[in-house]
Amino acid sequence: MKKSLFALAATTAFAGAAQAQSSVTVYGLLDMGYVGYNTRAANGLTTNGAPSGVVSKTTGNAFSASGESTSRLGFKGTEDLGGGTSAFFTIELGLTPNGAQAVNSGGTQNRQTFVGLKKNGVGQFALGTQYTVIHAAVAATDPGQANNISGNLIYPAVTEGAGSSENSTGAAYTVRTNNQLSLKSDTFAGFRANAMIVANNKNQNQTTATVATANNSAAALTSNSISGGINNQNGWGLGVDYTIQKFYATANYQALTSKQAYNPTTTYNATGVAGNNVTTTAASAVTNAGFPTTGYVGGASTPGTNVQDNQFYVAATYDFGILKAYAQYINRKVSAQQNSGWFSKRSAEQIGVRSYITPTIEAWASGGLGRYNGYGSNSANLTAWQIGSNYWLSKRTNLYAIYGQAGTSNTSFPTAANGTATTGLNNPSSNNISNYAVGVRHTF
Repeated sequence: MKKSLFALAATTAFAGAAQAQSSVTVYGLLDMGYVGYNTRAANGLTTNGAPSGVVSKTTGNAFSASGESTSRLGFKGTEDLGGGTSAFFTIELGLTPNGAQAVNSGGTQNRQTFVGLKKNGVGQFALGTQYTVIHAAVAATDPGQANNISGNLIYPAVTEGAGSSENSTGAAYTVRTNNQLSLKSDTFAGFRANAMIVANNKNQNQTTATVATANNSAAALTSNSISGGINNQNGWGLGVDYTIQKFYATANYQALTSKQAYNPTTTYNATGVAGNNVTTTAASAVTNAGFPTTGYVGGASTPGTNVQDNQFYVAATYDFGILKAYAQYINRKVSAQQNSGWFSKRSAEQIGVRSYITPTIEAWASGGLGRYNGYGSNSANLTAWQIGSNYWLSKRTNLYAIYGQAGTSNTSFPTAANGTATTGLNNPSSNNISNYAVGVRHTF
C-alpha cells in the first residue's frame, strides 16, 4: 500500500513538473472603428488613342474592422525539451468582427500555422504557413507598423467597409506563403540571419483535348481542355539584420517561382515589348495565358501563374530618443515564364518618423515615391503619404486616428507604328485614394 501511494505521488509530481515546462497561450486582437475613403480614377485612353475624359468617383464610410491592425485570434505554445532545446507552435486566424462570419473565410483566414524546434545559442526552424523574410523585416522597420490605411508604398493597403479581407493589396511584396521552411539564427556580434524555402510541386502527364485554331485569342486559349502537366510553386529567401546600439539595418531578397501547364500549341506573341501595337484582344489573351500582373491580391498567400517573382527590401532605423527615423526601399519584378520580356516591375522608397509626444500619445508620419514599369514600355509614377496617432489608455488598449493618400499617375503607353498611343497593359488609368480611420484597438 505504501509503495502504491509512493508511486502515485511520484507520478503526480513528475506530471506536474512536465506540465510546468510547457505553456499554451491564447492571444488575439480586435480592431473596430469608423472608416471613410474617397477614390478618383481617370479611365485612360480610348481605342483610337484619344483621352476618354471619363473620371469615376467613389466615396464610402462604415463602422469597419482592422483599420490599424488586422483582427485575429491565435494560439501559441512552447515545450522545454531540455538541454536548451524547445518545441513551439503557432495557429493564428484572421477575424472579421463586423462580418457574417467572425472567423475570416477568405484567403487570409490562415494567417499563420507552423511548428518548429529551437536551440538556444544556435537558432530555430519552423514548417507551415508563415510570413516571408521581407514581411518580417517590414514589420520591424515601417513607421506606420504596416497598418491597413492607404498612404504607404512599402505596405500598400486600403480599408473600406468589409474589413480584414481587403486590407493588404500584396502589390509590393509577398506577405506570407504556404509550404514554407523558415530558418532563423540567434544574434552573433549584432548580426542575425533569416532564410526560407518554399516547396509545393506536382507533376503529371499533360493532355490537351483540342487544338487552338487562332493565336492570341482569349476564346481560343480558354477553349482548350488541358489536364495534368506541371503545377509547381517554389521559392527561397535570405535576409540579414544588424543591430548596434540605436541603429538597426536589414537587407532581404526572396524569389518565388510558379509554373503551371499551358497550351503548347499556342504561340504567345510578345507584341508591345519593343513599342509595337498592343491590342485589347492580345492583352486579354496574354492575361488568360498567365502573364504577370502587378501583384497578388489578399496579401499574396495565393501564388502567381507561370511567373518568376523576385523581390528585394532594404531598410534602416535610428532611435534619436525623442523620435525614431525610418528609411525604406523595395523592388519587385514579376516576369512571365513563357517570355521574360513580359514583366511588371514596381519600386518605391519611403521615409518616416515615429515618436511619443507624451507618455500616452504616440504619432507617426511617412511619405514615399515609387514607379511602375511594365512590358518594356508602360510606366506610371506612385506617390503616397500618411499621418497617424495612438492614444494609449493602457498597455493593451488604444484609440487611434489615421489619414493617408496614395496616387498613381497617368500611364505612359507604348505607341503604334503611326505614333498613336495604344491601350496599355499595366495601370491603364490614373487613380487616387484618400483613406481615414478612427477607432479602438484591444489586444489580449
